[in-house]
Amino acid sequence: MADRKGSGSKGSSSKGSSSKGSGKGARTPARGAPALASASRTSRAGSGTGVRRGAQGLPPVPVGPREVPRLRVKYDAEIRPELVKEFGYGSVMQAPGLHKVVVNIGMGEALSNANAMASAVADLETIVGQKVVITKAKRSISQFKLRQGQSIGCMVTLRGARMFDFLDKLFNIALPRMRDFSGVSPDSFDGRGNYTLGLREQLIFPEIQYDEIDRLRGMEIAIVTTAPSDHEGRRLLELMGMPFRTQPAERGARQ
Repeated sequence: MADRKGSGSKGSSSKGSSSKGSGKGARTPARGAPALASASRTSRAGSGTGVRRGAQGLPPVPVGPREVPRLRVKYDAEIRPELVKEFGYGSVMQAPGLHKVVVNIGMGEALSNANAMASAVADLETIVGQKVVITKAKRSISQFKLRQGQSIGCMVTLRGARMFDFLDKLFNIALPRMRDFSGVSPDSFDGRGNYTLGLREQLIFPEIQYDEIDRLRGMEIAIVTTAPSDHEGRRLLELMGMPFRTQPAERGARQ
């Protein structure tokens, strides 16, 4: 009996020691698990990013300060002094400049087609290179079967370097690609130096591929300036490269 009890106690003690050992062994990897998991996630994220960028042929991520847009350099070096000289401003700070550019796409079709909004957002983000905001209906209109809070469009506001890059691309690349293009209307000002331009399709931008879109969509581009009058705003955009349509009187004078 004594032997059995002794053996039983020894067995139980051995079981306890084994259980304690197993418990310690289970806790030890748990302490190092977060470091290993984070390291594995980092390696996976780094390798995955490299594979994706290499597969798509994208350039490496730029490092360092952003290069000043060439349209901004032209404005500071040529356009602003020309405006000061032409309009007789007492200071260069009085010369009109660009404040912001707003690009908007109306999406009435999104009420019946849920996938249309995602396609429009993807196209607009590809064109401007910035996150797009989805606009909601502020009130319900029964005649249009519209309810408050429904998505009815998308828009983006550009400032700074992206604004100058977008306008440079619009003036020199996108607008000349329009079919039978003869210039934009010089009368689309609002009376306070701001210009609004409507486009019928997004294919004029080189980033959009014909095979990747579901349908043609137009957009509205509002160029907000600091010009106090339409005449000064028109001259500012003309010097920046906006291809305005030539009036008949101007054609005769040039000929």
